[in-house]
Amino acid sequence: MTSLGPPAPPPPARRRARRTLAPFAFLAPFLIPFVLFTLVPIGYAFWQSLHKTARTGGTFGHTRSVFAGFEQYTDVVREPFFADSILRVGLFALVQIPVMLAFALVLALLLDSAVARLKRFFRLVYFVPYGIPGVVAALMWAFLYDPRLSPITGLLKTAGVSADLLSPGLVLWSIGNVVTWTYTGYNMLILYSALQALPADIEEAARVDGAGGWTVALRIKLPLIRPALVLTGVFSIIGTLQLFTEPQVFRSISTSVTSTYTPTIAAYSLTAGDSYNEAAALSVLLAVVTFVLSFAFLRFTTRRQG
Repeated sequence: MTSLGPPAPPPPARRRARRTLAPFAFLAPFLIPFVLFTLVPIGYAFWQSLHKTARTGGTFGHTRSVFAGFEQYTDVVREPFFADSILRVGLFALVQIPVMLAFALVLALLLDSAVARLKRFFRLVYFVPYGIPGVVAALMWAFLYDPRLSPITGLLKTAGVSADLLSPGLVLWSIGNVVTWTYTGYNMLILYSALQALPADIEEAARVDGAGGWTVALRIKLPLIRPALVLTGVFSIIGTLQLFTEPQVFRSISTSVTSTYTPTIAAYSLTAGDSYNEAAALSVLLAVVTFVLSFAFLRFTTRRQG
């Protein structure tokens, strides 16, 4: 009776093919949705932005899509609302992002301190606003801002301050308050997770050397969680340039928010007016601006760290 030996190893070419395809097999659950729901829509938007609608036969003639090159981009950039909306969002980012991240950092440091109590409770309380849908949060704050219903306006009047929080000069910062209230807890959780990942030996050594609580927080913990701060900064820049829900809800209660108040609202308004190609061009430009600003922020922070 003959005994069967061990199975013969696969040919070298087959082994190399397996090693080559193995990473793609592990990445497939990410790559497939990323290609279908990110790259394909971006490519289609770019293709749409290179075309325009031409009408033949007068007002009631047929319409067809023709290649226009970068004509749509030129038209969008020349629109007065383009520069206004970009500058408005830029001003919003310069003020709101530092304020929000400062609040998130303070809350994370307080939760991470040795004297903090009920950490699970307060961590949940700080994170709850992020769990509320954006439309619901905007409607709730819109009620608080309405001069006819707002208890805040009543309290200000009793203090001798008359302020219309939905006026053209204040509505941007009213929206900023909503965004800060919503996303501070989200950023706090990222920073708190980074603080929890720090080795306990570092803080113990600093305590032995006589460092106080503020010194440990500012001189030791803060530099060590710099990557988490950079991450929250990038997320905030991207989210600010995509500002849509809050101002869109405020449009229904305030004339201060126009149909071109932010770039995303302007793109939505162009789409509602059947200007799909121009809206696609604006969307592509916004994506480019987002990429450039995020990349510049990363380069700046990396250089400062080096």
